[in-house]
Formats: sequence, C-alpha cells, structure tokens
Amino acid sequence: MKQLQKIFLQGLVTFLPIALTIYIIYAGVSVVDSFLGDSLREVLPFYVPGLGFLLTIALIFLLGLMLNNLIATGLFHKLEVRIMKVPFIKAIYSPLRDVMNLFSKGAGPTGLQKVVLVDVGDTGIRSLGVVMRESFKDLPAIEVNAADRVAVYVPMSYGLGGFTLMVPRSKITPLDMPIEKAMSLAITGWVKVEKTEGENK
Repeated sequence: MKQLQKIFLQGLVTFLPIALTIYIIYAGVSVVDSFLGDSLREVLPFYVPGLGFLLTIALIFLLGLMLNNLIATGLFHKLEVRIMKVPFIKAIYSPLRDVMNLFSKGAGPTGLQKVVLVDVGDTGIRSLGVVMRESFKDLPAIEVNAADRVAVYVPMSYGLGGFTLMVPRSKITPLDMPIEKAMSLAITGWVKVEKTEGENK
C-alpha cells in the first residue's frame, strides 16, 4: 500500500506543475484572444480561434514600434500627463505602469535592484530581500525621514506577495545572486534545490 502511495505521489508531483503551467498559459491566451476576439466575432462572417490573440500581439508590437518614434513618444507622454490628472484613473494606471516598467527594465526606479540579506533586529535572524531603491529624492516626505535607509522588498513564501521595509544600509548584506533565483527560492520556501555540476544524478 505504501508503495502505491509513493508511486501516486511521484506521479502527482510530476503531473501538477505541468498541468498548472499548461492551464495558466491557456487561460492567458484565452484572455488575450477575447480582448479583440469578441469584437471580431460580431464583425466577421466567421471567426478563427486565436485570431484575436494574434491581432492583439500585432497591436502591441505596433504600439512598441510607434513609441520608438520621437513624435509618437511625445504624443503618448502628453496623453499620459492628461491621464495622470484624473484621480481615479491615476490610482489604477500609475501602479500598473510602474510594475510594467520594473519588469521591462529589470531594475528599480533608481536602476538598482540587487539581492540582499536583511538583519532582523539583533536576533541573528536574516531574511532574503531585493533592494528596490536607494534614493528617495522624488519622494520628499520619505527622504526627510529615510536617513541612511534603503527600500527592500521581502517576498513571501508560497504566495504572490510580500512587503517593503525601510532598512538601514548597515543592516543589509549584498549577495551575488540573480534576482530570478532569489525570488524562486523565496516563493518556494527554499525547498527548490538545484544540483551543481559534477554532482551525481
């Protein structure tokens, strides 16, 4: 019986990540496809599944191409300034834009973003975090009280969340580690272990 349970668990551990990955990709493609697909269904005499997805990707690429033009960039900037003047829209648009900029540039607002260990008080406990910014010049109210502190994002395990701390510079230790690996370790609770070269498989 124990052997059957072991075999089942091995199969489950292998199956779930694959199934969930396929489902998430499928759900993402379906959402993007419906973005233009719903409108195309009403206009076209027939609709080929996936056409909305392809047109959305083409639209995104075209927008990126246009934004490489100085005139288009200037027009978009003026439009963005107007959007940011509307309180409700600004509250939604501004954080989303900052998050997208973070992922697209792979760096924080000050071009930093590095993996660090954060000392938790005098307990000897340390937590893995990512420095998001070291300068608060664009946030005067924060800069006045920041002293010699940096903003460190500490991801939570087994969830898409975390919290940001204002940490004294003396309480952090930089690590030579890619951000992607640090986030992967933090999210999985450090369970993920990768074999090093030369290690027996």
